[in-house]
Parts: sequence; structure tokens; C-alpha cells
Amino acid sequence: MEIKVEIINREVIKPSPTPHHLRCFDLCLLDQLQPKVFIPLVLFYSNNSTVNPSDLPHFKAADISHRLKTSLAETLSRFYPLAGRVKDNVSIECNDAGVDYLEARVNCRQSDILERPEQKTLYHFFPKEIVSPQPSTERLVLVQVTFFDCGGMAIGVCVSHMLADAATTCMFIHSWAGAALAARASDMAVLLPEFSAASRIPPRIEFNIRSPSRGLVNRTTVTRRYVFHASNIAALKAKAASTKVPQPTRIEVVSSLIWKCAIKASRSNHRSLMPSMLTQMMNIREKLVPPFPKNAFGNLVCTFGAQTTESEIQLHDLVIELRKRKEAICEDYATKLYGDEAFSIISEKFKQLGNLLASKDIHHIFFSSWCRNPLYEYADFGWGRPTWVTVATMVLNNPIVLMDTRDGSGIEAWITLSEEDMALFEHDKELLEFASFNPSVLN
Repeated sequence: MEIKVEIINREVIKPSPTPHHLRCFDLCLLDQLQPKVFIPLVLFYSNNSTVNPSDLPHFKAADISHRLKTSLAETLSRFYPLAGRVKDNVSIECNDAGVDYLEARVNCRQSDILERPEQKTLYHFFPKEIVSPQPSTERLVLVQVTFFDCGGMAIGVCVSHMLADAATTCMFIHSWAGAALAARASDMAVLLPEFSAASRIPPRIEFNIRSPSRGLVNRTTVTRRYVFHASNIAALKAKAASTKVPQPTRIEVVSSLIWKCAIKASRSNHRSLMPSMLTQMMNIREKLVPPFPKNAFGNLVCTFGAQTTESEIQLHDLVIELRKRKEAICEDYATKLYGDEAFSIISEKFKQLGNLLASKDIHHIFFSSWCRNPLYEYADFGWGRPTWVTVATMVLNNPIVLMDTRDGSGIEAWITLSEEDMALFEHDKELLEFASFNPSVLN
């Protein structure tokens, strides 16, 4: 079945006027490092009504949309930089220009999407502007609300990576949902962002740090979805445990298993024992001294790299390497990511990482984790928790993305590899022992 999406309404949602003294918002140094892409998150909501969808009154979709637009305007007043425009690579002009809000209808049932999810179908639920590696739109947020024939809906939210990381994007969704619920219950708490990043990690007017290339961009790639259920993750933890890391985390063991299987596929195709490097993004809000609050706005993340040159790859060794590199970067950044010293240390780290990633003699793999961001719990706009929350892989990076499953204890992985590597990876017996290939979201 060919999926067709019809845009039925497009408008700009604006906040209440931003006070004059807040009209210029400084980016922090870590914001300046981010690529000019959108973070594309989509939330699917099923129609739980017992009424036949064909009998539902036409105003239901209009009522839903009205609540979303009203609460979005309210939320943008709190997250006022998102309604502005990029002035330069240093600041945002908070001019209340607003964000794009689209309404659409799709000619299929939600179950057609969720029974066997495919990465390419997710782009039907986002505005077309995000597909380009260098989006032409000046908007910092794009929203598309899509209604299914069955009465279900999808909310696609695209936030500029120049202003937001995964934690900030989730905080925005949480606050927006809280505002929508508060329209019905006045005692509902609404999450407020905290804007202190630039005062502690200021931007550089003459910015000359080049973000390292993460590979795969110019290669033909394939994306597959795997789900690691809680019971399998428990077994994987037991297998990966060691005296050095007796209690590995679920993210560590899942990342290490995917890394191991990707190394084996790449070495088999290249017929060489080339070293491998895993780079991963990490939320550093609570890692610094003193820590940032959890609701700190911006890109408060760093990239750390783990490497292996071993000919015999052991799962527990990869876990140990991941833990060691993660702890090392925390120690490096903990007290030093402040003022001018932040620029010096980040420049040096990116130079080292860039040199490694530029090498054609090293196998690279890039991870981005959304785990531990409680989207299912906090994304209730008034019609229940989402049935499924996922992301579309960003065009620029082609990362491996880890998401929580709906029960909060499993992990869903979108894995992007070259065609040649994926052909071997997807048949790896160790992978399939612990992961289910693209199971239905509806089960």
C-alpha cells in the first residue's frame, strides 16, 4: 500500500511577547558544536474509543488540534528561544516569529505502520523540510499532527539541534503535554526550563572548532530495528559481567553487543583485523561539578570514544572499555568545563577524536541514546500515554539510536550500517540470541 499524506492546514504558532530584556539568547559553546539538523521525534497515539471511528464527530480532530495549538503557544512562552531565529552562530534573536504547525491526514490505519515499523515510513509524519541535511527553513521547531483513518494520530516534533539535545527535546515535550493537561486540571505542574548554560560555558565569537565527521554519510546504508526485551537484557548483563564491571548497565551491554556484531561484520567484509572505535553521546548535566539541574536547556552533551584492537572480541572487554572511557571523560570534564578552559579542553578532545575518525584504517560506529528520558510517562496530552515513541535517524549522522521500550525496561535499537556490513550483521547468531528483529509495536 502506498502511503499518502495530505496536508490540510498549516499555520504559525507564536508565544506571548517575550520581554525586551530576554530578546537576545546566547548559545553555549556546546550548542555551537552541533550540526544544523533537526532532531525528529514522533509520538503515536491509538484511538482507545469504543465508538466506531466512522461515527466520531468531525469536531474531535479540531478539538484535539485546538488543545495542541493553545498549549504549544503557552509552552513556547516558557521555551522562548525556540520561537526565535538564529541571529549568528553565537545567539538567537527571540523575536517571537513562531514555529510551523501542520495538520495532515494519512490514507492508512495506524496498525499498518506499527505492525512492522520501517524507518523510511517515519518521514511521512514530519514536515518535508527536515529531510535535507541542511534544512532551508529558518524555523527552530516544526510540528506535524497526522490523523489516521482509524482515529489514531501521530505528533511529529522536529527541534533544531543547534538549541536542543535529546534531554532538552524531551523536556519540551513534557512541558507541552503538561500545559495541555493543565487546561483540564489547574493543579498540574508544568516543567520550566533553566537557562544558565551560556553563562557557565560561554560561546566563542571566533569559533574554529570543527565537529568531527562521523562517517557513513556518503555510503549506501541500511537501517534495521531490533528490540531487546527486559529478560534478554538480564541474560546479557550476566554474560557481560566481570570483576572490573560486575554490574553493567543495560545501555552498556546492548551497545557492546551491537558493537561486537558490527565489528565482526566489518572485519569479515574487509578481510582484515582493523581496530574499531565506538563514539557515543552522553548527557553531562549531572556529571559536572557543580552539576547543572536536570531541566537545564541546551546541548549539554559530550562525545566520548572507546576503542578495541583485539583480534578475539569478548563482550565483557568491550563493556570494560566503554565504562573506562565514560568515566575518563567525566573526570576530564567534571571541573574543567567552565569559561575559557572549556574551549581549550573541548578543542583538544575534538582534535583527537577528529584525527581518529578521519583514519580509513579504523572501523567507526556512532551511538546516540534516548534511554532514561521518560517520554511514555510524561507525553500524555489528555488522551493517554503514547502507544509508541521513536525517532527518525538524522540524515547527517546515520547513528545507531537507542530508545526505551514502552515498559521502560527494554531497549529498542535503530541500527544503521553499510549495505555490506548489514548483510552479515543481521544474521549474527549472538545478536539474534538476545534481540528480536522488528517485532510489532502492538504486541
